[in-house]
Amino acid sequence: MRYLHTMVRITDVDASLAFFRDLLGMTEVRRSENEAGRYTLIFLAASDDVEAGRAHSAPLVELTYNWDPEAYGEGRNFGHLAYEVDDIYATCDRLMKGGVTINRPPRDGRMAFVRSPDNISIELLQKGDALPPAEPWVSMPNTGKW
Repeated sequence: MRYLHTMVRITDVDASLAFFRDLLGMTEVRRSENEAGRYTLIFLAASDDVEAGRAHSAPLVELTYNWDPEAYGEGRNFGHLAYEVDDIYATCDRLMKGGVTINRPPRDGRMAFVRSPDNISIELLQKGDALPPAEPWVSMPNTGKW
């Protein structure tokens, strides 16, 4: 058995790509449109997984855009996607500057949670050992759901 991808439904391709690609730094490795089924599939790889994503179609995130509008709710029952990052503070800072709310700040230098434009929870984990606690993260309260 081999992990291939996680699928999340999105409602706005541009907003989702701005989040996953531009702010999180993921790379689009494949896209397909199905006119008969009225949907677009966009496959993204984390920065350390681009080569594997292209060569083996895994591990990836599949963004599914259904052309006909549909309400998906908060997506909390989905759980979350988890990504290891080189510097959790720099990642959270970049996301905040991009307008993303840090729902669970990395007060411990190890873990944070944010949400995509479609309210999918994204867990960010520090690669290796936790970073030393630092401001403004130590004093930042949780915001919303994560």
